[in-house]
Amino acid sequence: MKYRSDSFSIKNWNEDDRPREKLLTKGKAILSDAELIAILISSGSRKESAVALSRRILASVSNNLNELGKVTVPYLMQFRGIGEAKAITIIAALELGRRRRAEEALKRNKVTSSESVFELLQPIIGDLPHEEFWVVYLNNANKVLQTQQLSKGGITGTIVDVRLTMKTALQLGAVGIILAHNHPSGTLKPSNADKQLTTKLKTAGESLDIKVLDHLIITEKAYFSFADEQLL
Repeated sequence: MKYRSDSFSIKNWNEDDRPREKLLTKGKAILSDAELIAILISSGSRKESAVALSRRILASVSNNLNELGKVTVPYLMQFRGIGEAKAITIIAALELGRRRRAEEALKRNKVTSSESVFELLQPIIGDLPHEEFWVVYLNNANKVLQTQQLSKGGITGTIVDVRLTMKTALQLGAVGIILAHNHPSGTLKPSNADKQLTTKLKTAGESLDIKVLDHLIITEKAYFSFADEQLL
């Protein structure tokens, strides 16, 4: 059987199956992840609809949008029907989603536990492919004064300026700080370097009456707390 070149175009589908029309008439929440991606790419290939192509792309990352957000333009271009422009569109959309999550997380203004710190910072650093070190500055009511990235490194590690950390704390009038960094490898075990840095910052803070309340290692789905494990 010979297929017509336009037979898989979304415009030839039943109206109920068209993602754009479905979004307009039924709302965005009813659309599947594949249908949302299909709207981004607009069309598939001669032998595959945009939705079917989107399903294949999602299946390649175990239907995990966080994993899809980590892929590269060349990775997406391996799929027939995805050129550079469509690949860039997908990556840009997912990056906007990640930034939205990060902004929403930063609106939370009080820290009550290690879990609340994880909820604050996981959307920002939890699924990054490189290591970043962040500090949360708190007042005496544990309200967040500022959340700041101190350094950005490679897969294996990062460098933190202890003096800059404490200088910012003094400028903000912070009485407590919480340290956090991500492990792109997914391991939650603190390294010797992690422990040494924690001790260094704790010692620096003691002389300034600024307490290091915790140090979290954050991954995509879990975290390790120095305070919870009594390592502070």
